[in-house]
Formats: sequence, C-alpha cells, structure tokens
Amino acid sequence: MDAAVQAAIACMHERFGGPLTVPDIARNAALGRFDFSRLFKEETGVSPGEFLDAVRVGEARKLLDATSMSITEISRAVGYAGPDAFTDSFTARVGLSPGRFRRLCRKEGETLPLPQQDPAPGQGSLAGTVRLPPGHGNARVFLGAFATAVVQYPALAWTIVDVPSDRPSCYSLQNVPEGRRHLLAVAVAAGTGHDPQAVRTALVGGAAAAVTVTAGAVTSAAVRLRAARRADPPVLLALPPLEPPAAVVPHPGCAAAADTAGPEPVRLRVVPAAPAPSGA
Repeated sequence: MDAAVQAAIACMHERFGGPLTVPDIARNAALGRFDFSRLFKEETGVSPGEFLDAVRVGEARKLLDATSMSITEISRAVGYAGPDAFTDSFTARVGLSPGRFRRLCRKEGETLPLPQQDPAPGQGSLAGTVRLPPGHGNARVFLGAFATAVVQYPALAWTIVDVPSDRPSCYSLQNVPEGRRHLLAVAVAAGTGHDPQAVRTALVGGAAAAVTVTAGAVTSAAVRLRAARRADPPVLLALPPLEPPAAVVPHPGCAAAADTAGPEPVRLRVVPAAPAPSGA
C-alpha cells in the first residue's frame, strides 16, 4: 500500500476523536485534496471521508458494547459535532440506532437489520467457494453482497456458511440486485490446539475485485479469508453471532461454482439461473 495512504489511515485512527477533516488528512499526507482522494480510493476502495466515518462508527460500536457511556458522550468521543449527527451516521451504516445496537449487544431482545433490495427489478445470484487461511480451525462466515467496499448497512443479500479448516465450503447468494457488487466476508475461526473452541480469531475477506451480477444468471466468485489489517475499513453492519462450529458437514458440491489456485479469483463463468416458479 502507498505510504501516503498508510499515513492517512494511521492519522484517522489516531485523531478520529477530534475535528479531523479530509483536507486535514491530505495536508498531513503532503498531497493536494484531489490527488489524495483519488489515490486513497484506488488503494482502499472507498473515499477518505467514507473511511474516516467508518473508523468513527466502528469505535462507537466498541464503546456501546463495552461501556455505559451515554449516546451524547460517545458522539463526542468519536468526533461528531452532536448526538443527532452521530445517530444519523451510525444508524445509516450499522442498520440499527445506537440505542438498539446496545440492546442487541446486551441480548435484550433486539433484532438484526434485514437485507435491503435495490429498487432495480433485475436479480441474479452469486455462488462459489469460501476458503480459510492456513492455521485456523473451523469457522462460521458471514458473506454478503454490498454496494460499497465496506461491510455496512444495507446488505443487498447475505448468508451464513460454516467452513472447515482443511477445505473450502460452497456458498450461494440468491436474489442479488444486478449491477457491480462487492462480495465481502466476516468470520470467526476456532483455534487448532487441544481446545480449539477456547481460541477465537476474527477474519475478513471477499472476492478479489467487485463482481458483476447479471439478472437471471449465476456469477461465480471464490472468496478468500485472512486476518484483518489496519488498512481495512471497520466492519460496521450489525451481524449475527458467529460462533465457530465444532464440526462441519461437507457439502456435496455447488452449481456454477469453482475455486481457483490463482491469486485473484474473481468472476469465473455465468450460467442461466433456474426460472422462477409461476406466481412467485
């Protein structure tokens, strides 16, 4: 990753609680705002403003889960001018208001946000395989299709896949709105020692590039998981618990799906999807 972008991300993580702006970050990187914004998006997939807001909302998620700070206190701590702006930004990216997210963390009967369909009528499917990096036990994986390169609300479609440590698992995402989509994954993997369930490792990943979903067809893409990096946008969407399974039942196979050995497994092939039942 470009050194200027790395410095910018470090700046965001260190100064998110203050009145930090994109021009401030560009000056810190010794670049003009336009050149900086272009370079940053090329390197990360999102704009500097989107990344900074993701850092702030991600930190707010941690505070809501781990502290008893009020919404107003948290909004100030993560750099928002007031609780209203904070609540609007948090709700738009997490899918729940700060208060509802805190109730979800405390298991007080709150429900998760549902996938949200694009108004466009055309829908296709995504299918393929999910593979873990070496050195991990079984994992439970959240896999979703998004309009942006951030795991944030709304997911256009999502599923949960259990992946064993020693081989890939198949996934299938149905009713994905057509268009250019980001296939992103979040996982929790067990360890590999005498008590695998006593160790937990968070993983992230996805397809190597955005994929094009075509109405009435299946687009195949392989998903690789890896350890999270500081340069990754924080995971913002409220997710279901990802408890690694003690055992994974192997799938017999998956239609229009394949796994590739190359470093950039993206769209592999497209086959016609089965027609929808009449009256559906």
